[in-house]
Amino acid sequence: MAVKTSLKENISIALQSIAGNRLRTSLTSLIIAIGIMALVGILTAIEGVKQFTNDAFAGLGANSFTIQNRGSDLNFGNGGHRKIYPSIRYDQADRFKKKFTLPAVVSVNLQVTGTAVAKYSNKKTNPNLSVEGTNENYLATSGYKLAFGRNFSASELEHGEGVVIIGNEIKKRLFKEGDPIDKSIFIGANKFRVIGVFASKGSSAGFGGDKFCVIPVLRAKQIDPDTNRSFTITVMVSSPAALDATIGESTSLFRNIRDLNVGKEDNFEIERSDSIQQQLSGQLTGMTVAGFAIGIITLIGAAIGLMNIMLVSVTERTREIGLRKALGATPAVIRKQFLIEAIVICMIGGIAGIILGMAVGNLIAVSISGAFVAPWLWLLFAILLCTFIGLVSGFYPAKKAARLDPVEALRYE
Repeated sequence: MAVKTSLKENISIALQSIAGNRLRTSLTSLIIAIGIMALVGILTAIEGVKQFTNDAFAGLGANSFTIQNRGSDLNFGNGGHRKIYPSIRYDQADRFKKKFTLPAVVSVNLQVTGTAVAKYSNKKTNPNLSVEGTNENYLATSGYKLAFGRNFSASELEHGEGVVIIGNEIKKRLFKEGDPIDKSIFIGANKFRVIGVFASKGSSAGFGGDKFCVIPVLRAKQIDPDTNRSFTITVMVSSPAALDATIGESTSLFRNIRDLNVGKEDNFEIERSDSIQQQLSGQLTGMTVAGFAIGIITLIGAAIGLMNIMLVSVTERTREIGLRKALGATPAVIRKQFLIEAIVICMIGGIAGIILGMAVGNLIAVSISGAFVAPWLWLLFAILLCTFIGLVSGFYPAKKAARLDPVEALRYE
């Protein structure tokens, strides 16, 4: 019980000292607040961006992969350019789809353009629409859903008819409140009949948002002016456990289709749908480490400043310490008093830093299309870190105060 009373008294004395030196306490707390703000702000911004990327890739199908004729990574040994292999022809992609026997969904795709303009009556979109040719399995492999309308029919795909499924952005631009189904629109110089509208995914969807449309792959083949066009094949399996085995089987089948002998290397790339997310996660991890290091360095400077100010406080209050010792205060009581004072100053600065850090971090995250987050783990770490800094910074000044000789201290001027 005596220990609890002594602790209460020390807390009360520490608070009185803080209240009596408001300017010094404010400046010290500000140093701590800046350090915590830097740490929490950077880590909050990174957490917001990380959550944004997770949401962006969540609908792309974690159990899928794409066969294409070019790599996704930079090859620094080749002048910084990506590897580009012979184009994947339509007949090769179609043979793969027909011959692939494992339980999976296969779509054959052709990117026609990313700068198309769609027109209806006297309305038109900006020249930033993506047009892609595909088949009936696009909905499954892309992660998109239909808001209303229907998918391509077998007849439309077989004959390459002029039908289109549009993104929500096109629907809002050309039809607003009207019903676009069975309306005819122009995409570039080609006329298409709208048969469906994709449900909105927002700007995060594959980083292209809802500014896109899909047409039958044979129709895309007819209107694409590129004679060296290359198709892509997307395969989606039912579970992550089957992904590696399906990739192996796909590699073997496509090597046969491409007439590659045993000794020859693959002349195509297989990219998993989660590979880009893994690359981004790796970069964000590096950014997290860098942000953590910057915050810690700032806090080391803040801890040195706090220790210096606490040493000044010990010198200024030498007579007070001598008087307390003369009245019966033990070295342990004096030590606790200064340690608690240092911790309280740190906690004041820490709480202010956490609030400012969350505000700044979320402001940065939201401004770059990130999500608002409250990184509870980092906030708890910041509070524990403040306590640790208070203990470390206050230990030497508290030890110095506890060792003062009461007689010499009373004579100090």
